[in-house]
Amino acid sequence: MPVSPALAEDLAHEVKGLYESAESALLERLAAALEADIDSPRWAELKLAAVGDLRSAVEEISAALQQDADGAIARALITAYNRGRQAAIAEMGALDIGRGLFARRTVPNAPAVDRLAASMAQDTRPLHTRITRAVMDGFRRIVARATGTVLLGTTTRRQASQRALDEFADRGITGFVDRAGRSWNLASYAEMAVRSVTARAAIEGHIDALTEIGTTLVIVSDSPLECPLCAPWEGEILAINGQSGPHTLRMAHAIQPTALLARTQTVAVHVAGSLPEARAAGLFHPNCRHSLSIYLPGVTTRPQAPPTPGTTYADTQRQREIERHIRRWKRRQAASMSEAAFRKAGAKVRAWQAEMREHVAAHDDLRRKPQREQTNRAI
Repeated sequence: MPVSPALAEDLAHEVKGLYESAESALLERLAAALEADIDSPRWAELKLAAVGDLRSAVEEISAALQQDADGAIARALITAYNRGRQAAIAEMGALDIGRGLFARRTVPNAPAVDRLAASMAQDTRPLHTRITRAVMDGFRRIVARATGTVLLGTTTRRQASQRALDEFADRGITGFVDRAGRSWNLASYAEMAVRSVTARAAIEGHIDALTEIGTTLVIVSDSPLECPLCAPWEGEILAINGQSGPHTLRMAHAIQPTALLARTQTVAVHVAGSLPEARAAGLFHPNCRHSLSIYLPGVTTRPQAPPTPGTTYADTQRQREIERHIRRWKRRQAASMSEAAFRKAGAKVRAWQAEMREHVAAHDDLRRKPQREQTNRAI
């Protein structure tokens, strides 16, 4: 059975839900703190006095989030690694070489899982260290902005606070910027990081199992709706830990009888590069549709290109965009300071959900993923 990031995709849902719940709780606390005494002439003074209480509440939510997320991530990594291993066992089930692996199918590679858990902790540490500062900085900016706007007589304090709070909710709690310069909110970055590391765990479980029986080559599937990062590797043979760059190997036929092998000698295998090289170039990124399977010299054939669907890669990206709009307006609901603001955000949520239904209905190859539209807050 081939392995792909999709094998572990569902494992990110629990962790994503934890971050989304925390984000909604933080926005609700922020909205409540701003709304308290909103009509008092001493509002700005009272807000500054309440900073300590808000900070304590934010730190409590952040600490609980980190504890719950660490446990959920550890469980997800073990499950993903074992799924990848099971995929290798299923793939080799008809071969004698798979019997030894079957006997060890429930034993995870602890060092590999620990290494991935440490990597995940490093990837998400910026989230937890920035949560309190981001919320408190946002609170102070909103108070200052609302106070200044009211002094100018252009709007009410409630309107100014809601407008500033909406902008804060649109950006997300952390405003985290990665090394590529992309901005992420709390839940989106956590989901991306968890999906990436669980996909790596599944692939490593698969590769470790293949390596145990001496396999050195794998082959990439040819998937529809591929992205530019993956396209160069479609249908290509990769060395698990071998030489990078294109090269040709002479290898013995995987299962040809010895008598025939003496006449045919070896099989020429054209290798596109190494698996680490391909992954560094973008193969198996989050949402990648490609899979990886064992390559047996002289036996495995290159995958045939699937029929070209009517749906394009751009159509899939439009679906992701609509999902982001739905989540954005759900965050605005969490940050609502009035019933009118809550109803307005709810109407926007329903409008974008209608847009999603139309988009999916117009493309037979697309499937709606409700979990990607959730913020774990009832509407």
